[in-house]
Amino acid sequence: MLPLAIMGSVVAADALTGPELVFMPLLSLGPAFAAVFHSVRNTALIGLLALVLCAVDAGVQRGWGLRPHQELLAFVTVAGITVAALIAAIARQRREAELAEVQAIAEVAQQVVLREVPPRAGAVAFAARYLSAAARAHIGGDLYEVIPGLDGTRLIIGDAQGKGLAAVQRAASVLGAFREAAQDAAGLEAIADRIETSLARQPDDEEFVTAVLAQVSPDGSKVSLLNRGHPAPLLLSPGQQPRAAEPASPGLPLRLSGLADTVPDVTTVELDAGESMLFYTDGMSEARDRSGEFFPLAEQCEQLDLGDPEAALDWLRARLLRHAGHPLADDAAMLLVTRLSSDGHRPPVPPPSGLSSEPDLPPGHRAASGGQRRGERGSGDHEREAGRREHTGD
Repeated sequence: MLPLAIMGSVVAADALTGPELVFMPLLSLGPAFAAVFHSVRNTALIGLLALVLCAVDAGVQRGWGLRPHQELLAFVTVAGITVAALIAAIARQRREAELAEVQAIAEVAQQVVLREVPPRAGAVAFAARYLSAAARAHIGGDLYEVIPGLDGTRLIIGDAQGKGLAAVQRAASVLGAFREAAQDAAGLEAIADRIETSLARQPDDEEFVTAVLAQVSPDGSKVSLLNRGHPAPLLLSPGQQPRAAEPASPGLPLRLSGLADTVPDVTTVELDAGESMLFYTDGMSEARDRSGEFFPLAEQCEQLDLGDPEAALDWLRARLLRHAGHPLADDAAMLLVTRLSSDGHRPPVPPPSGLSSEPDLPPGHRAASGGQRRGERGSGDHEREAGRREHTGD
């Protein structure tokens, strides 16, 4: 315990130096440090111990000829700082209690804004992760949501411009509009229009949100995509390079559609059993290491074990943090959609050639298997394999 070590050192120094130097006032360092680290009770006990040591030391020093006014000054110094330390400890504990209450409220609010995604809907499995760039925050301006329905599952992933509470507010507005519209809107275009209307009510007309809206068919064989200025999701097939599902006609970010001359089309991509689609935000593809190199997202996705979406995202998150080597400069979100086999199970996925089926994890990291939950961009130039169809819907 640091306060006791300090006081013991003061007593030892005072005994070794004799009457030439008086160290007794330095005993007040004990309660002063105790106020920073310990409870009010322990601070009081350490302060009392400091006064006792001061009295004992004064008795020894008196035999060496210590003057009464020096003894009194030492007592007053230790007693005064002990009282100040008690006041500081009381104030600190009150602030800590208030902070704990605020953090508890914030965590509840964060869970309302960014909910856990359903692990499965029909023949499709979902997994998501989020990493916030803000210290002590669970969410930021990135967003995602998955809403199962009778005609399939609708989802969104996006990135609200800006940082801090303003970005969180815009993300919450988008998620609220999406959750309401996804239940009854005729299509992805109608959902985007509802979100645009919600954002238009925000006071700042210059802020926008990039997003990809998607609808997955009940059997997982088709994924319809509406891209509004967001990085294209990656189509992941076992043993093949990731391929970006680029839109035929990309649209402007949400809230900026009035500046466009044309309306973006919905692109439909087919998924085979065992294939996955990774939705992500630019906090992943644009994460840099200390030398300025971008995170090779597509290259890392080649090593994913698509048979376990939860472990795959844990592995990818660990790789991202290892590559950065420092706190992320931007929020990062990822949402993995995997089509299951006809019997409802994930097909076995062989590891890529020359790679272990168990990728290395950073020291101290262990991939979770059940819970939800956080240059060059990856493979936008790769073409889909022969037989894969990609068409544009109305």
